[in-house]
Amino acid sequence: MLLKKTINEIGELDRVAMEKAQGRLDSLIKPPGSLGVLEEIAVRLAGITGNPRPEIREKAVIIMAGDHGVLEEGVSIAPQEVTVQMLPTFLTGVAGIGVLAKHAGARIVVVDVGVAVPVDYPGILCRKVKAGTGNIAAGPAMSRKEAVKALEVGIEVAREEIDRGADLLATGDMGIGNTTPSSAILAAFGGYTAEDVAGRGTLVNDQVMRLKIAAINRALELNRPDAEDGLDVLSKVGGLEIAGLAGVILGAAARRTPVLIDGFITTAAALVASKLAPRTRDYMIASHLSGEQGHRLMLEQLGLTPVVHLNMRLGEGTGAAVTMSLVEAATKILREMASFDEVAVSDLDDDKILKKELF
Repeated sequence: MLLKKTINEIGELDRVAMEKAQGRLDSLIKPPGSLGVLEEIAVRLAGITGNPRPEIREKAVIIMAGDHGVLEEGVSIAPQEVTVQMLPTFLTGVAGIGVLAKHAGARIVVVDVGVAVPVDYPGILCRKVKAGTGNIAAGPAMSRKEAVKALEVGIEVAREEIDRGADLLATGDMGIGNTTPSSAILAAFGGYTAEDVAGRGTLVNDQVMRLKIAAINRALELNRPDAEDGLDVLSKVGGLEIAGLAGVILGAAARRTPVLIDGFITTAAALVASKLAPRTRDYMIASHLSGEQGHRLMLEQLGLTPVVHLNMRLGEGTGAAVTMSLVEAATKILREMASFDEVAVSDLDDDKILKKELF
């Protein structure tokens, strides 16, 4: 089975490469640690790739799309058809992710893993597992078999993009109503109440918020997801695009490729991936802290610190796309900055003297 094989292929970070990268950073013409988080990212990338001087040549944003039966509970003002209507705008470059991915120099890959209606638009990958999830407030989102299939879609797409040359992947989502299952996943794994985790999502007023909280509570009470079984939580209260994204993370980790986590939905997928394979956490970079309530709790569970705080909550992979250039900058520090030994300064052969003179 592809899922099991992929999980078994996820190894530990390369500590030797990390030590070499740290040594290189400490030798550069700057005070040690003065580039802060960029240095931390550089060392992490060395451990992920096994290369003390990692390089990012190609980037890809993988967007998984799916619909949700829980919309029947009135958890969003936006209608379900918005999901399919948005997909072409990603590829034409007029949506938020289209603009920001282009700015980052990244290609966009849009995958239909669970849209409720047929999707026929050039460039969209049709890997549909089923036409939307079940209503989690009335029963399970999907069967375990369907959850595995959706996970494997994500694994396959990640592998395809890495084979095409991607050195850095970013995760993005599209699915009206998907903050509700994401909240349920967080509540299930963390033991939180619906009130703790439910946020405003897309166009949620007070009345819709009450319906959303009620739907999450019913989903948890009815389905009783097992917090120790990531596949159980995913199949009972998750979403097809969340499963696909978790698969992308697993696939990236198995191929020693860094993967940027975006906001609330993709971090729900990261929680699932980390439960299925704890080592995947080492391969994740949290791009930003979403404005969505509950995202901070997700990142705390994963032990991840966001790179930037921009109060973004659009989803689509926008926060991850913005952060791509910072990750690339971290690699360029290692590859392009000079060390004290490499800088020719007349009559100053001792780098300790040079450091004192410069700093």
